[in-house]
Amino acid sequence: MIKEDKEKMNKPYISVVIPVYNESENLEQLYQRLISSLDKSGETYEIILVNDGSQDDSYDRLNELQKRRPEQIRIIHFNGNFGQHMALMAGLERVRGEIIITLDADLQNPPEEISHLIKLIEEGHDYVGGIRKNRQDTFFRRYASILNNWLRYKMTKIRLSDQGCMLRAYRRSLVDLMIASKETSLFIPAQAYRLSISPTEIEVGHDARKSGKSKYNLYRLLRLNFDWMTSFTLLPLQIFTMLGLFISILSSFFVVYLLLRRIIIGPEVEGVFTLFAIVFFIMGIMLMGLGIMGEYIGRIYQEVRHRPRYVIRKIVDETNEK
Repeated sequence: MIKEDKEKMNKPYISVVIPVYNESENLEQLYQRLISSLDKSGETYEIILVNDGSQDDSYDRLNELQKRRPEQIRIIHFNGNFGQHMALMAGLERVRGEIIITLDADLQNPPEEISHLIKLIEEGHDYVGGIRKNRQDTFFRRYASILNNWLRYKMTKIRLSDQGCMLRAYRRSLVDLMIASKETSLFIPAQAYRLSISPTEIEVGHDARKSGKSKYNLYRLLRLNFDWMTSFTLLPLQIFTMLGLFISILSSFFVVYLLLRRIIIGPEVEGVFTLFAIVFFIMGIMLMGLGIMGEYIGRIYQEVRHRPRYVIRKIVDETNEK
């Protein structure tokens, strides 16, 4: 009987993966609420917390939480900050459950909502995305997200109503497909949607931060958008190819027009500043195009180096293996 129970525990039904970066103040409440919610489900579960190079005392606090439930909690410590999606991938590569839940450590998505996502997976869906209702974010964050969602759908046809919501559920077969991808930069929600057979979404609660601050500043948000753009579509390159062709045709007509003026009217000084404005405009377009091309080339450069996507400092589990 004891052996059967141990085997059942070694292969849990639910796996929860949580990236952690400087969330020390939220960890205790996260633990209490998450454990309470999962215990109520009546299913076996495991929790994988990935410390993404936190600079506060998250390292010690995570280790202390693991000691409370060593058979259900595993901690992965990175030796540096590799980003939220790499932290998620490290957890996803080590899950043992049939249903995988991803969750942020900031408690803006209530752990109590997990049961609703599990129900949809059990109904036959292999991917369930969360949509934050009554978002407790700034005006800029809310409307920038709406613009991003619209732009992403137009460019990639990937319909994610809320790409910033980390509360999501995946069937194990879908996670295995994502793990098989060896991309250096991987935008997990979009990749899951692309590979999914039966995706769906559900509204989930969204609370204001009780402590700490968001790790996504303007630069990180722009960086994230460049990642998904260069990962899932060639449309920006195609747009600039067509734009270059269009400007070339206009330029040809403009040269003919200037030549005719030269022949009919003779040399003239008027219009010099207009010519400068046109030249600067075209130069701006060219530089923007070079920047977008550089993004794609940079991604190729990252892939061909074959460097590890992340480096693990230590894994803390019931056997305390390193």
